[in-house]
Amino acid sequence: MTPFEAPATLALVPEYQARALLAGRSLLLCVLRPPYPALGVGTLRVLRVAERGERTEIVAGYEAYERLDASGRRGAPE
Repeated sequence: MTPFEAPATLALVPEYQARALLAGRSLLLCVLRPPYPALGVGTLRVLRVAERGERTEIVAGYEAYERLDASGRRGAPE
């Protein structure tokens, strides 16, 4: 079974591993982020994989996000 036959098998895999498994494909990486200034914390993981014509789209997100205040300083984790 290849990742293309079962893209759901890539869910929650670290993004770098998914890219390695999808080597040779034209990839589009989309990183989800909260609607406020924040830093990604932890591992960047695959949330969804979908084929979009000639490309394979990976949607990824961090395990957690740390909110930044208006001046760019770290706040409480979200």
